[in-house]
This record gives sequence, structure tokens and C-alpha cells, in this order.
Amino acid sequence: MATTQRVVVTGASGKLGRFVVEHLADSGYDVVATDRVPPEQGSAGRFTVADLTDLGQVIELLSGVDEGHPADAVVHLSAIPAPGLATNAATFRNNVPSTYNVLRAAQVVGVRNVVTASSETVLGLPFDVPPPYIPVDEEYDVLPQSTYSLGKSLEEEMARHFTRWEPELKVAALRFSNVMRPEDYARFPSWQDDAAARRWNLWGYIDGRDGAQAVRRALEADFTGFEAFVIANDDTVMERDSADLVAEQFPDVPLRRPLQGRETLLSIDKARRVLGYAPRHRWQDEV
Repeated sequence: MATTQRVVVTGASGKLGRFVVEHLADSGYDVVATDRVPPEQGSAGRFTVADLTDLGQVIELLSGVDEGHPADAVVHLSAIPAPGLATNAATFRNNVPSTYNVLRAAQVVGVRNVVTASSETVLGLPFDVPPPYIPVDEEYDVLPQSTYSLGKSLEEEMARHFTRWEPELKVAALRFSNVMRPEDYARFPSWQDDAAARRWNLWGYIDGRDGAQAVRRALEADFTGFEAFVIANDDTVMERDSADLVAEQFPDVPLRRPLQGRETLLSIDKARRVLGYAPRHRWQDEV
């Protein structure tokens, strides 16, 4: 869909952010990319350095940097992206206030279209405690098992209340699976002899290009209020059938329905239904 909408993309230098900036720019959006450091290879949109833990900087980003016109939407990807990359307190201190600042700045400036990166971890990863059922989806309460995941669950809850305060606000929280670049697929054959190696996220992944597609579709979706969506590819990282993997690694977890072939165990049914999301890039096509 061609558009002249201005979209601020935070975390633009990150693994997923680079795909998102390029995809949105190619789709006709006027992209303002931001991060603490510039991307290594430049940015498809204009780039501005900003610290999202400073509310004033976030308000300025959305209201128009260098006297530019205000943003029409914001895609918030910026975060310490996984547990263990920093201390727990540092992860929480960076991620949760930054998301609050983005939501608050959107409220102040009048931006009513927000897409924010949540995480598959809120589903209960690393599944040392088995999930309530398989395939997992958005229907059960979040089950954070780490400070990182706790932060993501709190960010979703904040977004839910911001949309309660602002009935015209839309916030789509995308629970991204493990983001992969095409060059990452060379590692996938090394996992095939050990199903336990990737059981921690039910053998899920998201190709960065499909993650970017999901972001665009969430921007363009016609709803208000808060909605969370699991975003994964429609297959797993394994060559074995999904039913075999579950029978071996999670024999006591109930199945909500029969499993077909190598289908994802991180259900993307809601994203398909509401957003029109349709993954296009599968690891076996790249190896």
C-alpha cells in the first residue's frame, strides 16, 4: 500500500529494525529511523540519534525533528533484545521506561497508531515449565520467566491501559519469535540431531523479512485498542514433523488440535486472521 505517512522506527540499527526500515521505505512510508548508534550500512530512511529513556527526546522525535512535521505512527523496536545481555536491573531500567516514554509521547503528540515489539518470551519461555497447551497462542495469561520477559509483559499491560485512556489509540504488540537473517540459516542443520537444543521456544523463529511484513500489516490494520499477536514463521527450525517433536519433548502437554507436518507451534492464527500476515521466507529455501 503506497503511503506518505511518516513513521518513526526506534531500534532502527537492530537486527529486526534494519529489515523494518528498509521494508517500510520500500512500501512508500516516510521513515524516521532512530537508535543510540547509527546502523553499520546506513539507513533507508533519515536517521536521528536519540535516547528513549529521556521522555523529552521521544516527544521531540514524534513531534518533528529539525522542524519536520509530526509522525503519523511509531514502530517501537528499541530494547536490550534478550535476557542475559545485560544485568537484570539494567535490562529492566532500559526497556520498560523506554516503552512508557514512547506510549506517553504518542499520547502527548497525538499519534494514534503504535506498533511495539513484545516477545515470544511472555508465553513462558524457556518452557522449563511446560506450556498449558500446544500450539501456544495469545489466549492464556502471560507467564514471564525472566526479568526481560517480565518487562515485556509489563509493557503490554501499560499499552492496554494507554488504549483504555485514549479510545482512539491503537497499539499492536508483536510477540516476535527468535529473529533470523538469511545468513543465520547456515547454522540450522547443526540442530537436527538434538530436538532438545531448540525446545526452549518450541522450535520457532521469525525471518527478519517476514517480521518486517508483520510490522507493516500491523500499521495498516484497522482496529483500535490493544491487541497482542504472536509473530513467527509458519514452520519450525527442524526437519522433523512437529507432532514427533512434541511427543518426544512435551509428552504430557495437551494438543489443542492435530498438528500438520512441520507447522509452527507458536500459533500465528490470530496474526493471519486480523493482520493478514502470511510468512514468505522459510529457512529450507535458503540452505
